[in-house]
Amino acid sequence: MTATVDNAQTTTDFTTMLGSVIDDVIRPQAAIVDRDGAFPRPGVDALAAAGLLGLASSTEVGGGGHGMRTVAGVIERLAAECGSTAMVVLMHYAATAVIEAHGPRDVRAAIASGDHLTTLAFSEYGSRSHFWSPTGTASADDDDTVRLDARKSWVTSAGEANSYVWSSLPLTRDAGPMTLWLVPAGSLGLSVAGDFDGLGLRGNGSRPMTADGLRVPAAARMAADGAGLDTALGAVLPWFLVLNAAFCLGLADSAVAEAGRHLTSTTLTHTGAALRDAPVTRRDLARLMIRTDALRAFLGDTLTALETGRDDAMLRVLQVKALAGETVAEVTDGAMQLCGGSAFRKELGLERRFRDARAARVMAPTTDALHDFVGRVATGLPLLDEANR
Repeated sequence: MTATVDNAQTTTDFTTMLGSVIDDVIRPQAAIVDRDGAFPRPGVDALAAAGLLGLASSTEVGGGGHGMRTVAGVIERLAAECGSTAMVVLMHYAATAVIEAHGPRDVRAAIASGDHLTTLAFSEYGSRSHFWSPTGTASADDDDTVRLDARKSWVTSAGEANSYVWSSLPLTRDAGPMTLWLVPAGSLGLSVAGDFDGLGLRGNGSRPMTADGLRVPAAARMAADGAGLDTALGAVLPWFLVLNAAFCLGLADSAVAEAGRHLTSTTLTHTGAALRDAPVTRRDLARLMIRTDALRAFLGDTLTALETGRDDAMLRVLQVKALAGETVAEVTDGAMQLCGGSAFRKELGLERRFRDARAARVMAPTTDALHDFVGRVATGLPLLDEANR
C-alpha cells in the first residue's frame, strides 16, 4: 500500500485557488448550508471550476495527479470552514480512487475536468455500518445487462452526484463477498428514498437510495465479480479513513483557533481581565491544542507510512480515523465548555463544528469497528472473519 508523493510546485498553485474558493464561496455559505440543510452546490461548483475535484485524478486523463497528502490538506482546510462541503468532496475523492483503478476512461476524464461528481454507495439497511457485508443483489440478464436491487441506507450527495460506486452481492454465489459497479445518476430504477435532517453535516445530502430493477451494462462492473471487498479494502478504505482523519483535524483545529480568539478578545467588565488571564482557562486551551497537534502528527506519520510502503501502513490507516474521531469529539466539546454560553450561539460557529464532529464516531467503519480491526491486526488475526468475506 503506497501513496503518491506530491510535487510542491503544483501544490502551491492550487492552494491559492483553494483559498479563493473558500474566501469567496464556502466560508460565506457555511452557516446557510447548515441552517437550511442545503446541499453546498455553489461551493462544489466553484471547486470544480478551480480544478480541485480532479486533484486526485491521473495526469493521463487531465487530472492533477496529486497524492493523498495533498488531498488530505484540501479536506482539512474545507472542514475548517464547512463540514458539509468537506464531506461531499471527501466522498468524491474516495470514490475517485476506485474509478481511477477500475473505471472507464471517459468517466475518469470527466472527473479530472471537474465535470463529474461521484460518491460511494456502500451502507445498506440490511447490514447498516457493516459495509463489507452487502445485502443488495446483482443478477445477469440475457441482453448483457445486470439488474441491481438494493436499499442503501445513507449515500452522501444522493441525488446530486453524477455517479455512484455501488456495492452488491456477487453475480456468482461463490465468487466472493462483494462486487462493485459504477451506476450513473438518472438510471431507470434508481431513486432517492428519503430526506436528511441530521444533527450535523446537514448539507451533505446523505440520504437513502433504492435500486428497484435498476439495470446497468455488464461493463459497469469494476474489478472482477466478487473482488469488490478486496478493492474496497485496498483502494477505497485507505483514502476514506485518512481523509476522514484530515476532516476531523480541520474541525478540531478551527475549533481551537476560534476558542483562542474568543478567550483573547473577551473581557470581564467588572475586573478588566480577559478570559485568557485565568490560568485554568489557559491550561484547558493548551490541552485542546496538544490533542489537536498530536492528531496532526499521527496523520502525518500515517501518510509517511503509506508513501514509503512501511510495514505498519495498514495499521496506521486503521488507527488514524479511530484516533481522529475521538479527538475531534473531545476537542470540540472542550472548546464549547471553554467559551461558555457564547459557544451556544451561532456566531462563533463552535456549535456547528461540535455537531459536525459527532459524525466521525458513527460513520462506517465506526470507531468501535476500527478498534476491533486494530486489535485483530495487532494479534495476527485477519481483518475480517471468513464468514464476513
